[in-house]
This record gives sequence, structure tokens and C-alpha cells, in this order.
Amino acid sequence: MRSAILSVGFIPLVDAAPLIVAQEMGFAAEEGIALDLKRAPSWSSLRDMLTFGRVDAAHMLSPVPVATALGLGGAGTPLTAVSVLSMNGNVIGVSRALAQKLRDNGHDFGFADARAAGQALISGAAGRLRIGVPFPFSMHADLVYYWLSALGLPAPQNIDIRTVPPPLMADAIRADEIDAFCVGEPWGSQAVETGMGELLLPTSAIWSFAPEKVLAVRSDWADSEAALLGRLIRAVWRAGRWLADPASRTLAAELLARPEYLNLSPEVLDRALTGRLVISPNGDERQTPNFVEFHQNNAGFPWASQAEWIGLQLAARTGLDRVASQRTARSVFRSDIYRAALRGTTAELPADSTKTEGADTALARQEMRDTPHNGFFDGRIFDPLGD
Repeated sequence: MRSAILSVGFIPLVDAAPLIVAQEMGFAAEEGIALDLKRAPSWSSLRDMLTFGRVDAAHMLSPVPVATALGLGGAGTPLTAVSVLSMNGNVIGVSRALAQKLRDNGHDFGFADARAAGQALISGAAGRLRIGVPFPFSMHADLVYYWLSALGLPAPQNIDIRTVPPPLMADAIRADEIDAFCVGEPWGSQAVETGMGELLLPTSAIWSFAPEKVLAVRSDWADSEAALLGRLIRAVWRAGRWLADPASRTLAAELLARPEYLNLSPEVLDRALTGRLVISPNGDERQTPNFVEFHQNNAGFPWASQAEWIGLQLAARTGLDRVASQRTARSVFRSDIYRAALRGTTAELPADSTKTEGADTALARQEMRDTPHNGFFDGRIFDPLGD
């Protein structure tokens, strides 16, 4: 039987790995499908590729389908998130000049304390901070706003957020267009490799288990192609399980490094997969457990509560009604589709579709230091709306 060919768009990032691995390691073929992976130059172009039907599915920023449902960003076609491709995986970096100023002010670049890093960044800024993010509706932007606002710098009012495609962050620093950035790997590491920047913090230090990328499809396509979509979800889930095995990391880095995918050295890509990041051109290293997660702790499950948190953040900075935005957002992450696709596999799926985000912060501090947990750096708890 000939495999059904699905066109899937992606941005060259480490967290596109489940899609690349699904195709290259045969998980898609096991489901009777082949993935025609199409690399896009920016998030806006990838969103448009999906919206206008040039691809069937896409590696997508988790807030984009929510923003679309809220009428933000100009993309009118409804989008659905059917699984989470990755948790975490972003870094916050600064220019070499700003990094030196932070050091002169006493910051140790410990790479784990979001409060200390944020306070150092705020006090070290000369005027209004210019921060590059890949897209306005992104977890990068949401976490930067949340982080700095919690530390007393109301955002977005008091910072200048600039949209920069991930591969161009180092160039934006070189051109003195930004002072800092929040970007997915390997582009933070690449800024270090080129001598343009230093890494200040992983975003997992802000929210320890944040949904970063999702597998997104057009909502009408999800309804009309339910069987094909189920095959795709299962292939990606198996790819995530393979990526979670430490023995897979070397091969995963080599696959991602290929010219048609990320076109960078496997050594640089391996940093994100292992969590062993080089944070400065001097070679300083920091180890970040679970820097990016593809499978463990139900990483792929599209929680409605995650969508609600995103909806609340978007509403807070755009002036939309917050309760209505949460209710709209929760319908975008389709745990029902995910459950149906994985029925009959060995996946252990949660009984509920919502959870209290940040609720296990205290437990995490005491008992879960080396495993993923769900906590915000400031101890806040997000209680989603009830049914």
C-alpha cells in the first residue's frame, strides 16, 4: 500500500525534532504515512503556509492557534493544537557588552535563578530594554512579559519587543538592533558561537514545564482527515519517546544537523538535547536538567489549562476580556483528539484535560530536583476555569 504523503512545515529549531525523527527513523512509515517536511524562513510565513493550505500540519508556536482563535494577528482560519511537540527549550541571552555590565554589577550568571537574573537585567539596562523574540504571539514573548512584570518592570509597556526570525538573532545583536533575546535552541548557542552574545537564563527557570511548540492543523482539516491526523499524532508520539532515550541523542543531533533541516554542527545541536549549554564565548558551561522535553511526564498532552494560561496572557497585554479569552483558548488545545489517536498504544494518558499550573512548586523544590515539574519562578499558581 502506498503511503499517504502529508506536507508538514517547520522552522529550523531543535524542537522540530519529533517531526524530523518521525520521518527519518521510520515512525511515520509504520503508520502508513510519509512526511514531506518543508522548512519555512519565519513564523509568520509558516503560519500563512498552514492557514492557506500549502501544508497540512505545522510545527507551531503554542500561542499562535490561541491568538488566531482570539482574533489576533490577522490569520482568520481557525487552527487546532492536537499535541504538544516540546516543553521548554528556549534561552534568554544578552549582548557581550550587556553581559560584561551585568558581571561588573556582580551577577554570577548562575543560569538557574530567574529572579536574580531578571533583577540583574533590569538594573543593568541603559534605558529601555530592546529584546528580540521570534514572533509577537509566542511563549518567548509571554514568558518575557510574565518574568519582567513579576519583577517590577511592567511589560510590554516598559520594554521594546522586536520580532527577529530565530536564525537572525546573532545578526540583530551585531547590528545593534537588540540588547537581549529570547529564542529557541540552537540559535542562542549560535549567538555564543559567533561571539555576539552570552546566555543569561533558560526559560525553564521562569516556568519549569511550559508548552513551547505544538503540532497544529487547520480545524476543518482535523475534522475531515481524522484518520490521517491520528496516524500523524502517533508517529510524532513515538518519535518523542525515542528522543527521550539518552542513547538516541547522538543520532538525533546528526539527523537534525543535515543541510535540509538545521544545517549546523551536531556538536552545537547536542547542547540542547543534553542540557549542557555553553553560555559564553569563553567556554563557560551550565547543565540544565530537562532543558527540552519531548515525552516524559506527558509532555505531548495538550492540556486545556495550558491554553487557558496562554489566553490569559494574550488578553492581559491586548486588552481583551480575560475570562472570555480563557474560555475561547481552552477549546483550541484538543486533548480529545490526542486521546483518540493514542488509544490502543502504551501511552498513559491523564483522566482530566485541565490541571492547576504551578501547583507542585513546593514539592518540586523538595523532591523533584532532577525531574520535570510544573512551577513558576515567583511561586504563583494558575487555577484554570472550571467546566
